[in-house]
Amino acid sequence: MTRFARYTAVGAVATAVHYAILALAVEAGLLGAPSAAALGAWVGAQVAFAGNACFTFPGAPAGVRSWLRFQGTAVIGAAISFAVVAGGVAIGLHYLLAQPIATVVALAATYHVNRRWTFTTRPGRR
Repeated sequence: MTRFARYTAVGAVATAVHYAILALAVEAGLLGAPSAAALGAWVGAQVAFAGNACFTFPGAPAGVRSWLRFQGTAVIGAAISFAVVAGGVAIGLHYLLAQPIATVVALAATYHVNRRWTFTTRPGRR
C-alpha cells in the first residue's frame, strides 16, 4: 500500500469518527448540529494525527510540534474545502457535487504538507 493510500485510509477512518460523533451527539440531544460537527471534526483530527503518526509516517517525529503542525494543516484543509465548495456553488454546481471535489483537493494538499512539514525527520525529506 502506498503512503498516499495509507493517508487516505486514515482520513476515511477519521471522517467516520467525525460523522459518528456528529450523529450521536445530535440524535442523543447532547449538542446542536454545529457544535456536534465541530466536536466531531476535532476528534476526527486527533484520530487522523494518531493514525498518520503510526500508520502513514511511522518513525517520523510525533510530538507536540508535529501535533501543532497537523492541527494547523487540518485548519488549512478545512479552508480549502470551504473555498472549493463555495466556488463550486457560485458557478452553479450542486453542493453535493462540489464537496467530493473539495475533498480530493484538500486531501492532496494536506497530504503534501503533512508529508513534507508535519511528519518530516529532516527539512525537505520524505
